[in-house]
Amino acid sequence: MVEIAVVILNWNGVHFLEKFIPPLVEFTDQDIADIWVADNGSTDTSLELLNQKFPSIKTIELGENYGFAEGYNRALDQIDAPYFVLLNSDVEVTENWLVPLYNAMKKDASLGACMPKVKSWHDRDSFEHAGAAGGFIDKFGYPFCRGRIFNRIEKDTGQFNSDLNIFWASGACLAIRSELYKRSGGLDPFFFAHMEEIDLCWRIKNLGYNIRFCWESTIYHIGGGTLPKNDHKKTYLNFRNNIILLYKNLPGGKLFRILFPRLILDWISMMQFLVKFELRNFSSVIKAHLFLLGHIRSIRRLRAKNLALNGLRTHPEMFQGSIVYHFFIKGNKYYRQLDFHP
Repeated sequence: MVEIAVVILNWNGVHFLEKFIPPLVEFTDQDIADIWVADNGSTDTSLELLNQKFPSIKTIELGENYGFAEGYNRALDQIDAPYFVLLNSDVEVTENWLVPLYNAMKKDASLGACMPKVKSWHDRDSFEHAGAAGGFIDKFGYPFCRGRIFNRIEKDTGQFNSDLNIFWASGACLAIRSELYKRSGGLDPFFFAHMEEIDLCWRIKNLGYNIRFCWESTIYHIGGGTLPKNDHKKTYLNFRNNIILLYKNLPGGKLFRILFPRLILDWISMMQFLVKFELRNFSSVIKAHLFLLGHIRSIRRLRAKNLALNGLRTHPEMFQGSIVYHFFIKGNKYYRQLDFHP
């Protein structure tokens, strides 16, 4: 049995498979890793392509679109390997992309998950939005990265060429111990898509494991492969899921004194959408909050489940300031301008 299962979750992504499977096969050492494609009920020719052109790739047919989280959970439940690598279909890997991730996990038993450097496929000198050089969140739950704060993305000049313990690893390419993935409950299907990897990493850290950025591994990510960056559905999922993330995971003593000002910040964002006549985004925030009110019992059950797993806590890799204040008020647009040393 090989030690690593590299698993791509695919939904109508034949154009990505045609483009990115060849370098994945070329640059993945198949003495240590199998490549899997789990198909989320595609109606295009994805499976035909794999069967005809890439017979070495193992496939799982899920039969319908379960979303990112449940799709991966169902697929990984059928795969036996000590390590999983969850890899987006719109990712181009590079030579030696897997070995640094594998070595990091093998050498350090305290390491639960890790990620590579994530750069933009469209602008190859720049970081990519989804992960960049390692993910963090601020005290109000806003995600940011080394190399990307909100929409400000940095060029990669080697400024983050060092391994570092981080708060969350990008779902674009997430290496994780399979036993830990299953023990922590895997990705939460309640999210459907967006921020479920942050939720998973929070649970992993609560179990006493570290998450790490491994700079010697590089991938190129197209991004927006499922939803475009400015799609109102993405706005809905991001605002909805960010509050779910906080409610599920914040310790009791911090829950409401963090959640209330965060909701105020959401309302401010909503008013900004209205002023800019971005009416779909405006209504998406309203719909997100109405969803939260309508599903509060379900979210409470998710919180209780996390509490039973190993308690709820904060970690040094959480920025205790407000990234909104730093970015929009103080004008600190870059990670290096933050007084933050995780």
